[in-house]
Amino acid sequence: MSELTQVLRHVLPVEDPNVLVGHTTGDDAAVYRLSDDRALVVTADFFTPIVDDPFDFGRIAAANALSDLYAMGARALFGLNLVGFPRKLLMEGLLEEILRGGGEVCRDAGIPVLGGHSIDDPEPKFGMVAVGEAHPERLITNAGARPGDVLVLTKPLGTGVVTTAIKADAAPADVVARAVEVMASLNRGASEAALDAGVPKENIVVDPGIGFGKTPDQNLEILAGLDALKAADCPIMVGTSRKSTLGLLLDLPADQRVEATAATVSLAIAGGADLIRVHDVKEMVRVCRVTDAVVRGWRPEGWKSS
Repeated sequence: MSELTQVLRHVLPVEDPNVLVGHTTGDDAAVYRLSDDRALVVTADFFTPIVDDPFDFGRIAAANALSDLYAMGARALFGLNLVGFPRKLLMEGLLEEILRGGGEVCRDAGIPVLGGHSIDDPEPKFGMVAVGEAHPERLITNAGARPGDVLVLTKPLGTGVVTTAIKADAAPADVVARAVEVMASLNRGASEAALDAGVPKENIVVDPGIGFGKTPDQNLEILAGLDALKAADCPIMVGTSRKSTLGLLLDLPADQRVEATAATVSLAIAGGADLIRVHDVKEMVRVCRVTDAVVRGWRPEGWKSS
């Protein structure tokens, strides 16, 4: 995945104030705020067959896409099929079974499949665009995890081992059947249980939203006054990476704002920020370490002062 990370680092940052979750945090779905109490949650997921039965493959692929919504705490609304399939095999009935499997899982989820897109592809692929909604303040995101949290497994581990064994024709039939049922089951109940449990205070992070609906001067004022946010007694997260305010200050495009980002990251840490959201990870890790060494007394392992 390191190659993909290098590609994605050049994707321009999104500064729309209604974007609650984008591509930078590695979450399961994108989230866009529609109103104060509604947010659209959207994901796309597809892959090549991991089991031999086309119906089961359809079920697994659909459940996998919908589970991204449930992982974010969203309620599923509808799905769109994503299909890559060799045209010469269309009359074999295999694609019908794949779509039937996906449709059955969507019916179990209580949502319709409203269409989709297909291409002629020598290697079969299937998945879905899954669309849902959630309350903006009840989202479950990667940024909410904290050291000491209890990890609750909603499904047993090991399906990857089973699918690899299937490809080698080395998986017992009963193991395959159990793995298929696990992979084709929905995480809806687990998502509802997580939401019902609420969000403990230690999982709350304060983000002043630099760049979101604010003027450049307001963004600079927030950065200079981060200390005031400590009154909330919650970790402070700051995201200044490549922001337009930096571009205005230096007349630079987004992909040339690394040094400006570094300056604001260092200032944010000095001002009390606990979490930093960035695009240029390698460079900013170095900035954070040096700043932490000055501000918080961090030292690398094996450090010798003399």
